[in-house]
Amino acid sequence: MTNIEVRIRRLPHSAGLELPAYATPGAAGMDLLAAIEKPVNIPPLGRVLIPTGIAIALPAGFELQIRPRSGLALKSGITLPNTPGTIDEDYRGEIGVIMLNASEEHFLVTRGMRIAQAVLAPVVRAVWQEVESLDETARGDGGFGSTGR
Repeated sequence: MTNIEVRIRRLPHSAGLELPAYATPGAAGMDLLAAIEKPVNIPPLGRVLIPTGIAIALPAGFELQIRPRSGLALKSGITLPNTPGTIDEDYRGEIGVIMLNASEEHFLVTRGMRIAQAVLAPVVRAVWQEVESLDETARGDGGFGSTGR
C-alpha cells in the first residue's frame, strides 16, 4: 500500500472535529464528518448539502471520490445522489456532501456524524481516437439487460 500526502485545510466551522480518517488498517475509504452547528433534518425524498469543514489540495493525477456509507444506506435509506462524487485535483473549496433521504422517515444529521466516505484514486486521462468502425465482440451493441438472457 502506498501513502500519498494530501494537504488539508480545516475551516473554522469544523473546529473540534476529527480530520478524515481510515477506520481500520484495511479500509479503502476515510469517513467524512458533518461540520454543522445545529442538526439538519432531511425529509423523506429530500436532499441537502452538508458541509464537511475541510478543503484539500490533491496531488496531480488524483481525484477524491465521495461515496455513500453502507450503514446509512441500509439502516436509514440515506445515499448520495451523484455517487461517486468527484473532487478534482484543482478544486480548492470546501468539500460538501449531497445527501438524499430515500426512506419514508425523517433523518436528522448531527454535528460530527459520519456522513460519507472519501476514496483517493488515481486518474487516467483518455485520448480519443476517432475511427470508422469498432472491433466486433460477442455482446456487440446489446444495451441494458442484454447480457442477462
